[in-house]
Amino acid sequence: MSAINGIGAGGGIQQIMAMRQQIIDRSHLLQQIRTPESGLPAETNSPTGGFTDALKSALDTVNASQTKADGISAAYEKGETVDVAKVMLARQEAGVAFEATLQVRNKLLTAYQDIMRMGV
Repeated sequence: MSAINGIGAGGGIQQIMAMRQQIIDRSHLLQQIRTPESGLPAETNSPTGGFTDALKSALDTVNASQTKADGISAAYEKGETVDVAKVMLARQEAGVAFEATLQVRNKLLTAYQDIMRMGV
């Protein structure tokens, strides 16, 4: 059972959690910039590609897990792989990674819509 629980703890989930933390950090920064008593300058020295690079990396990881699962499934269908547990775990990992990515996308879309509704 511990092997099943360890599947989602790979690099993909860690990258998604890192993206989540970056979103939270940026949200706090935007809130501080919006309040006049924050004392923060209007410009920050954060790297411009940090978030986009993290997002692209996470999407590449999800894509790789889905490709791996498709490859293992195809090998099983051809009779090359006999371990059905390996096939099922790969499919489950790909499904969980995709679901997590979908949830992050939904949160980003909601955040974008909230920002667009803000009065200037």
